[in-house]
Amino acid sequence: MVMVVDRKRSGSRICREDQGTNIDGGIGAETALCLASQSPSTIILAGRDRAKIQPVIEKISHLNPEVNAVFITLDLSSQASVRSAAAEVNRQVDHLDVLINNAAIMACPYGTTPDNLETQFGTNFIGPFLFTGLLLPRLRAAGPGARIVNVSSSAHRFEGIRFDDVDFKDGSVYDTWKAYGQSKTALILMAVHIASKLTSTDIAAFSVHPGSIASNLQRHVDSESISDARVKSQNIVDYEVTDRKSLQQGCSTTLIAALDPSLTELSGSYLSDGQLKDPARHASGTENATKLWNLGEAILGQTFEL
Repeated sequence: MVMVVDRKRSGSRICREDQGTNIDGGIGAETALCLASQSPSTIILAGRDRAKIQPVIEKISHLNPEVNAVFITLDLSSQASVRSAAAEVNRQVDHLDVLINNAAIMACPYGTTPDNLETQFGTNFIGPFLFTGLLLPRLRAAGPGARIVNVSSSAHRFEGIRFDDVDFKDGSVYDTWKAYGQSKTALILMAVHIASKLTSTDIAAFSVHPGSIASNLQRHVDSESISDARVKSQNIVDYEVTDRKSLQQGCSTTLIAALDPSLTELSGSYLSDGQLKDPARHASGTENATKLWNLGEAILGQTFEL
């Protein structure tokens, strides 16, 4: 695990958010605890359920009493909740050094968000997209070295962006893994677009595949779903097959993307197993990335200045 960036300077803040997994004992918790060991002044943990995140806050306080660990309510499936959470972050801090978009729901049955979007696309992409856009001024205020890390998945290889049909014809042609793959492709393209518009010394953006980690993220995944995913992956030549990882192994690639100074000039890159890797073709290129960014803004009816 690489932890080489000094985030101990006065006012340094690291903001991360987690949804869809049990942060207490999950990869989100491990990421926060690893960051806390490096003495940032503040870590903001945002999620739906304070009861699940409170034990992590207590662990951070025990590990490093100098770190100010803050909880903010955030439900990424609801744009109203995202806006409220971003406003609270903007109220509490004057800048952010690192934003880690760690949220995910995975291979769930068809449904729609409160804003009438397919659930996985709305929660895994539109929520983080809006949250990030609203926090861009605070990331800029951090000065050189600010970073955005989107936690994607090797499952992005299952599907590109269905630009004319992101909701799978209102669910009539819904495929759980393709919907998950689409949402994770979107996170990669989001980072590519940010990198194409901002100098890496201003704000660098990355996407990562953390590996296979047992967590509550798989609560919708049964034996039939696993079999379906295996069949799909066998048909993908460059699918990333990795052994099951521990929590620390799982968060290590995220931490590298967030903190390793050697990556500064490689903004927009995709990392897997701590290494640079080429994503699927449909998750590459500024043309796809710009089209995806424009789609996100159209869905929200809002533009973000890059």
